[in-house]
Amino acid sequence: MLIKPIKTRVFLPPKDDLFSFIKESFVNVELKEKSIIVITSKIVSIGQGQCVKKDSVKDKDELIKKEADYYLDRGQVPQGYVVLTMKDNVLIPSAGIDESNSNKYYILWPKQPFKAAKDIYDFIKKNYHLKDFGLIISDSHCTPLRSGTQGVSIAYAGFYPLKDYRGKEDIFKRKLKMSQSNVADSLAVAAVLVMGEGNEQTPMAIIEDIDFIKFKEFDATENNPLNIDKDDDIYAPLLKAIKWKKSKNNYIDKRRKM
Repeated sequence: MLIKPIKTRVFLPPKDDLFSFIKESFVNVELKEKSIIVITSKIVSIGQGQCVKKDSVKDKDELIKKEADYYLDRGQVPQGYVVLTMKDNVLIPSAGIDESNSNKYYILWPKQPFKAAKDIYDFIKKNYHLKDFGLIISDSHCTPLRSGTQGVSIAYAGFYPLKDYRGKEDIFKRKLKMSQSNVADSLAVAAVLVMGEGNEQTPMAIIEDIDFIKFKEFDATENNPLNIDKDDDIYAPLLKAIKWKKSKNNYIDKRRKM
């Protein structure tokens, strides 16, 4: 697997032209079939104008609660570091609101991330005449009981996000019953590591030489195979033991069971 970070100009909050930015960034880049293009969620959000001036927000915690689907108050978190939230079926601090490289704005998560991923996918397919490729919108989050951040896919297009081992045999002929590899998040982890978290100015990356990907125009807007209902998750005893508060201001898709 080969991962190439893409150096770009500064993408400016509160709003910049995403598709012109993509064209500028790919001028000297060769896009190949059967590759995955990863773009950070911050760039997508700025392209949508999903930015709020910091000095216009009296209480950041209230903004977080509005943007979250479910949340825990800061006082319930050790040292009051963050407001812990769930958004779009991802456990993430602060509803994904970002202040780094934001030029005095709060950058929110993209609106309708799967639609945004499909729009970017269609733009690249039309302009670069690719047949089989994929796109991931990535972000960073924290894993319980682990220090540091790592990448996560918040939306994807053009490929199936899981590699299914169920029914196949391991090296000792034991039939596998549960194993599925999370391809989308695994690729996001690798790409975000290369793209960096600071002033690298590489908000996009291209992943090549990945022959285990099942490329197809897969639409996860209605049904994302990565999502697991809270009641069926192996961590259900932990997730259900917490008294999550439901956001009063943010529309939560009725299809998502929490």
